[in-house]
Amino acid sequence: MHIAYTLITSLLLNFGVSSCSNVNSTELVNLEAEVQKGNEIATFAGGCFWCTEAVFERVNGVKNVVSGYTGGKENNPTYEDVSYGRSTHAEAIQIYYDPKVISYQELLEVFFYTHDPTQVNRQGPDVGTQYRTEVFYHDENQKKLATDYISKLNQTGKYNKPIATKVTEYTKFWLAEDYHQNYYELNPGNPYIINIAVPKVNKLKEHFPNLIKKKYASEK
Repeated sequence: MHIAYTLITSLLLNFGVSSCSNVNSTELVNLEAEVQKGNEIATFAGGCFWCTEAVFERVNGVKNVVSGYTGGKENNPTYEDVSYGRSTHAEAIQIYYDPKVISYQELLEVFFYTHDPTQVNRQGPDVGTQYRTEVFYHDENQKKLATDYISKLNQTGKYNKPIATKVTEYTKFWLAEDYHQNYYELNPGNPYIINIAVPKVNKLKEHFPNLIKKKYASEK
């Protein structure tokens, strides 16, 4: 574990905010239904996967989102390996979406808006290469859309720093342990969810109201 990460985690715990790497849950989720006919796949890393999964679960046209690890060299990574910086993987999500309802471009816009793409190897309280910002493209079209959008964001002057998001060819995705799947929904009282994840979900709803699934429209 990185020293900086340890210090930040300690400070957060003193203020009642648990880090993404501090969890003791045995909730299980169904991992049997990732692939759905007619859907396409997007793979993003943007900090703690509890947050990114919750954001994209609310986007209309998204059929399923799963949390896991990708971008590293090691086989069969565990949460302990990744969260303590003992691997080269990033926490990431895979999004299974209906391209007739939501486009990859729109998913990119949601991704970049709901996390800080200028932070290098961290997102908020979570520090380390495992929390890096990265787009893993599945084909040349996704690669072009991602690189073009990053160039556009850099040119707008919206950010004080250059976009740090890497665009990398997708290789393999390792599913995270069961208790990480759908964590936001299953653990609404977790301090990390309340203080870190909920604001990101609210940011999505405020900026992309037309993309929100009906069942989440009145969610508080």
